[in-house]
Amino acid sequence: MYKVEHIGIAVKDFANAIPLFEKLLNSQCYKKESVESEQVHTAFFQKGETKIELLQSAAQGGIIDRFIERKGEGIHHIAFEVDNISAEMARLKMEGFELLNEQPKRGADNKLVCFLHPKNTNSVLIEICQEQADPLPYQ
Repeated sequence: MYKVEHIGIAVKDFANAIPLFEKLLNSQCYKKESVESEQVHTAFFQKGETKIELLQSAAQGGIIDRFIERKGEGIHHIAFEVDNISAEMARLKMEGFELLNEQPKRGADNKLVCFLHPKNTNSVLIEICQEQADPLPYQ
């Protein structure tokens, strides 16, 4: 069974979004990082078992900018934690899901990640992720 690892929310800028979520959740942002391969900046919050990942574009016209242009700020994806991302990717592919990457990629928060195409998941972008035992080097 999958556990919801986090919910990703696309925002235009952290200057407004981080203070808003700090007030909303009554919790401080505990980590910010950039994922250069995805041209995205991330900011993480945790309230109990729930993690929220804010996503801000790191480059004009990047993935998050394009998402916001089409849909506006809001929920971008739901991430599920898996024990073995390679095995889960193979299983999902056999079940007919389209993977947006053929190999796990380095994501934020020390995770390997893979996204599923929303056309196979009722228009919801789904991320599967696996925690790494050792921190991944930045690329």
